[in-house]
Amino acid sequence: MSTSRSRGRPAYPTAQVQEVAGDRVELQNLTARGADSHATELSPQGVAALGEGDLVVHLSGMQTGVDEALAAQAPEHLVDAATLADQEGDPHVWLDPTRMARLAEDVADGLVAVDAAGEGAYRAGAERLVGELEALDAEYRTGLAGCAGATLVTAHEAFGYLAGAYGLEQVGIAGIDPHVEPSPARLRAVVDVVQGRGVRTVFFEATTSPEVATTLADDLGVTTAVLHPIERVAEGQDYPGLMRENLTALRDGLACGDAG
Repeated sequence: MSTSRSRGRPAYPTAQVQEVAGDRVELQNLTARGADSHATELSPQGVAALGEGDLVVHLSGMQTGVDEALAAQAPEHLVDAATLADQEGDPHVWLDPTRMARLAEDVADGLVAVDAAGEGAYRAGAERLVGELEALDAEYRTGLAGCAGATLVTAHEAFGYLAGAYGLEQVGIAGIDPHVEPSPARLRAVVDVVQGRGVRTVFFEATTSPEVATTLADDLGVTTAVLHPIERVAEGQDYPGLMRENLTALRDGLACGDAG
């Protein structure tokens, strides 16, 4: 067994990195299960772990403390998922399965760089994972085919990559940071969108307070539904399952019909 270590994060679930790495690595997650990945504070042990890891898997621009620790002691081998991001200020790349597939291949490359003897296992793990993610992408493309151009009103703007991948237009009540309260002007703008475009559902997140979204929906006489940003993953939950729950919620809430 290799002593290579991959440091994952729940935003693109640790289990996905493990699928590529298999049993050849010791995998340590620096964000506790169920914790807020936006607000992760590194312990001294966490900072030390970054310096000791053979491979660090990270998404820069999301966790200030981790970014600062990596800047202070740059690891020799780093896979930064931010290379997959192209929406300014939005780190939520994991909500697009096709970007996750590219990340799987990047992780395999990183593992091979620190453990060349395991290349066959890492490439096979990445190939399996890519196949699963491509199948998930196909489910989304079929399931949302009748929703092209629909307006997706969300509690905060975590779903821009998902919306972009499948032809939706995201309108967030709050911005990228879910902890920043929307201004009165922003709320009025969202009201105009809901009324002007015939939006029938306001989506909020299972991991944050639904108060603003539900109050807005009640005032406008529309329904609410849950989307999971897959940032805090509870015991027994996994990425494919949560993404499929999101697909069902989108099909129902956006009135996609029976496409496919």
